[in-house]
Amino acid sequence: MSDHQNLLAEQRRALILDEVRRRGGVRVNELTRRLNVSDMTVRRDLDALARQGVVEKVHGGAVPVVETSSHEPGFEAKSALELGAKEDIARTAARMVAPGSAIALSGGTTTFALAGRLLDVPDLTVVTNSVRVADVFHSAGHAAGESRPGAATVVLTGGVRTPSDALVGPVADQAIRSLHFDVLFLGVHGISVEAGLSTPNLAEAETNRRLMRSARRVVVVADHTKWGTVGLSSFARLDEVDTLVTDGGLSERTRAEMAEQLPGLVVAGEDDVEDEEA
Repeated sequence: MSDHQNLLAEQRRALILDEVRRRGGVRVNELTRRLNVSDMTVRRDLDALARQGVVEKVHGGAVPVVETSSHEPGFEAKSALELGAKEDIARTAARMVAPGSAIALSGGTTTFALAGRLLDVPDLTVVTNSVRVADVFHSAGHAAGESRPGAATVVLTGGVRTPSDALVGPVADQAIRSLHFDVLFLGVHGISVEAGLSTPNLAEAETNRRLMRSARRVVVVADHTKWGTVGLSSFARLDEVDTLVTDGGLSERTRAEMAEQLPGLVVAGEDDVEDEEA
């Protein structure tokens, strides 16, 4: 790291997280020298990363949080993390949705944020395996009256409910198999070069594969903390994704690595996305 004194806190923390994951740990005094910031600033950054659950503070520094690859956090636990990043991603992804199109939204807290941004897009058909996403559209329709012109038609798959309130398994897979959508917005547990897209839930991995097969275009919506995380089951290579929409918390090194692997990379708040027809 060179002189990063003027970096925003979010960018600085992304650099720290990169170092922790790459080297297996960092020391406070080393970070103060490399980032050219105070000891107190580094400790505040480590506190913030620890609250996000991505590092564990130890005496004099921090190490990566080691979770089992089958650990699956619940929806409520995940919904409190990276709220600003998820809203930025949702705002950017919503501009990719054309009125009258058929789209799919997978389970996840970022797709949940996206659903709220799509309420004013007219005449959508929305396929989802997320109970939470379906509730967003249902609640909006109930509040405005079911006859509201242009209200979305929502198709909720059946299936077995996961801790993140997604419906997965053979029933969901069968429901999706006969459908075709213009674009799929896919939330993920983890992204890496080696493992691609992954999830801790084996049944969800198969349901995500089925969603991808039914979509003309696949857009992954994921904040920067998902990079480097690997779940129990991989379900897609990075080159099977058309576009990744992420936030500005990624380091330049990670962005370059992603750009080499992904056909399309959009950084919310930095890259302009034109309205597109799927």
